[in-house]
Amino acid sequence: MVNPTVTGTVDFDARAGKPCQTWYQVYGDLKSGETPVVAIHGGPGSTHHYILSMADLFTIHGIPVVLYDQLGNGNSTHLPEKSGDAGSFWTEQLFLDELDNLLRHLGIQDNYSLLGQSWGGMLASRHASRRPKGLQKLIISDSPANMHMFEKGAHDDLIPKLPPDVRDALIKHEEAGTTESKEYQDAMSVFYKRHLCRLDPWPAEVLQSFEWMEKDHTVYYTMNGPSEFFITGSLKDWSMIDDAPKIEVPTLLLSGAYDEIPERAIMPFFKGIPKVKWFTFAESSHMPHWEEREKYMRIAADFLTS
Repeated sequence: MVNPTVTGTVDFDARAGKPCQTWYQVYGDLKSGETPVVAIHGGPGSTHHYILSMADLFTIHGIPVVLYDQLGNGNSTHLPEKSGDAGSFWTEQLFLDELDNLLRHLGIQDNYSLLGQSWGGMLASRHASRRPKGLQKLIISDSPANMHMFEKGAHDDLIPKLPPDVRDALIKHEEAGTTESKEYQDAMSVFYKRHLCRLDPWPAEVLQSFEWMEKDHTVYYTMNGPSEFFITGSLKDWSMIDDAPKIEVPTLLLSGAYDEIPERAIMPFFKGIPKVKWFTFAESSHMPHWEEREKYMRIAADFLTS
């Protein structure tokens, strides 16, 4: 192995009216004989930066790791001209096609595992439900199986426990359609510090992804909406409940005790997937890969190599 870290781009025909490329980074040797794991970031519309800790799977545990920026943000092609185009462009299928394209380009389509975080886990679960022949293991980390259950869990279980002024600000601005106001953003910050990442300060890599999304929120606003739990975009009715039983590979569910994804929204994965285990990190919220980093990587590595 000459160079443990390789970056590159792959052309992707997104039918966007202009050439598009997906940026990727590889830790380790994809020809070493070890099954690589492709780590898929969330958002949708975030970047690989906030899951850079996944590189520990290679540097500590020797598992080759692939990170990439999904189309629309980070180092991949940006398409702000497609803002709001939820029906025909920013679809789940677009990102499934992008993942398949990357696997083929790297030559690992016949032997790979997936680790998807948040939206990345949602995407990975759908990919797995189509039973691709090369998929060996699946890790779904901090991901809902159904968006309605996620949204209801947040409004029933998490928002009521926020300070009254924070709770009232969230409700007021969502009802008024003024979610870009400073008061709403400040209230969201309180929610994030409880249920997105409980570390203080946040890791620089996490902040980096937020900075990218602030510069270009095309994908996030179009597919998700103005906040984590106010879903107005194309994923509003997203569900894996019917397709979860189609996942044939061994699957590990990971979540945090303070996660913004409530247990009720993860449970359909646990009940539906035939070969499944579930571990909850007691001191974490939505980012146990930072909040309990060493334990997270050890549990993930043990599963991937067992």
